[in-house]
Formats: sequence, C-alpha cells, structure tokens
Amino acid sequence: MSSRPSLLARLQHPYLLLTLTTLFWSGNMVLGRAIRADVPPMALAFWRWTLALLLVLPLALPHLRAQWPLLRRGWKPVVVLGVLGVGGYNTLAYVALQYTAATNAVLLNSFIPIATIALSWLFLGKRLHPVEGIGVLVSLAGVATIVLRGDPAALASLSLNAGDLWMLGAVLVWAIYTIGLQWRPAGVHPMLMLAAFTSVGVLALIPCYAWELASGRHIVLHWGSLAGLLYVGVFPSFLGYIFYNRAVGEVGASKASLFIHLMPVFGTLLSALFLAEIPQAHHYAGIALIFAGIWLTTAALPRLKR
Repeated sequence: MSSRPSLLARLQHPYLLLTLTTLFWSGNMVLGRAIRADVPPMALAFWRWTLALLLVLPLALPHLRAQWPLLRRGWKPVVVLGVLGVGGYNTLAYVALQYTAATNAVLLNSFIPIATIALSWLFLGKRLHPVEGIGVLVSLAGVATIVLRGDPAALASLSLNAGDLWMLGAVLVWAIYTIGLQWRPAGVHPMLMLAAFTSVGVLALIPCYAWELASGRHIVLHWGSLAGLLYVGVFPSFLGYIFYNRAVGEVGASKASLFIHLMPVFGTLLSALFLAEIPQAHHYAGIALIFAGIWLTTAALPRLKR
C-alpha cells in the first residue's frame, strides 16, 4: 500500500506530463499532415476542440457553481488564453502546413522555447541561468540536426513563404500563451479552466469555420478522417492541454517550452512506425543532442544550484 502514492506521484511528475504532451502533439502534426486533403484546417481545428469540450464538460460542470465567482473575476485572461492557446496556435499551424514544407514548419516550431524565454526576459524581467541557456542551444542544435538532415548547408536553401509566416505567427502565439498561463485565475479547478479555455476557443473558431465552409471546403468523411478527428480531440487537445497546463504551473514557462524540442524526436519515431521511414544517423545524433539539452536544464541545473 505504501508504494501506491509514490507510483501516482511519479505518474504525475511534470517532466513525464510534458513528455507525453509532446508525444501527443507530435502525433497531431503527423496526422494533420496526413489528412490535410480530406480535412481542411479550420474544420480540423473546430471539430478537434468541439470534441475536447464534450469530453471535459462532465468533469468541469460540478465545479462551476462554486468557482464561478473566481472565473468571472478573471474573465479577461481566460478569454485571451482561450483565443491564443485553443483558437490560435494549432489553427495557425494547420494553415501553415497547407503551404510550407514540413521541414520549414518543424524548424520554425522549434523556436518556441527561444521565443518564450525572449518574451519572459523582455516583458517579465526574468533572467536565464547560463546552464539553461546552454541547454536551450544544445537542444536547438539537435532539432536543426534532424530537420537539416545533418547538413548545415541545407539551411541556406530554406526560404520563407506564406506558410512559414503562418508558422511564425503560431510560434509567437504559443509563446505568449505559455507565459500568460501564470495570470490564469487562481483556485479554479483544472477541468473547469480547460473547459473555459476550450469554450472561448471554439467560439472564436466558429466564424473561421463558417468562412471555410462558404468557400466550398468540406470534410471528406471516411474511417480514416473520423479516426483522425477522434485522435486529435482526445489526446493532443483533452489530455495534452491538461498535462501541459499543470506542468507549466509546476516548472515554469521556460523549462516547459524546452520540451517542444522533443517533437522532432517523436515525429521521427512516428514516421518510422507508420510511414516506414527508417531513421538515419543524423536522426540519432539530433535526438541525443535534444535529450542532452533537456538534461542540462532539468537535472544538471538543480544539482549545480545545490
């Protein structure tokens, strides 16, 4: 009996939650790219979050009456965070993947930790420990190794297009969302908070989805597209956001955002699993660098401070 709380504590460890979150989000990127011809970006975003809202409502409603005053007093950050984190980031990323290569999108997405740290420094006056800075750079080098296939000269051939600009917008939106989580109303149950964010995001997506339907773009229904919608609604949206929001509250925005660098790692593994793309030497080198960078900021730094 005494080992049970210890096991539960390990399962709720913020670094494990962040790792699972990036795994779910990597699957979201792979799936979003795979079904883009059958599920347009606004439809994917709208139905993803509608499904997530249906899942979270039964867990959130029991807390609504008691915590409604807290939620009402903090309505401004709730609206902003809902628009950014639910209505904004993934929708912009889905749009970006319609126009840009996956290599460009993954590389630009990897700047989320840098953007988060830069915004924290600019607007919150937070300082970065040198070891944390080294960890970020080492992880970023690992991401670049993967997306550039071990060839630094490939960076010169990358050029910004409309999709890249959409992805840069997504990166900025997510960095602001991550920092802004510290202003969410205190004392609100996580399920109620997620339901509030999701409700705001779905409302923000309705006019975008209506515009897409009016332009003649519709979902092509089949088992594959339905299964894809089910996955993105349950794992990246419902579970992923619960895990991420909790972990950010425990370890802070800068450390949490560093785990975004795991997405190319999981993306490589998922591609090998489902698309029969065998990892090459540069994949393994990049994965090693990414884990080294995360270790520096999550394990080495606390020991250094002690």
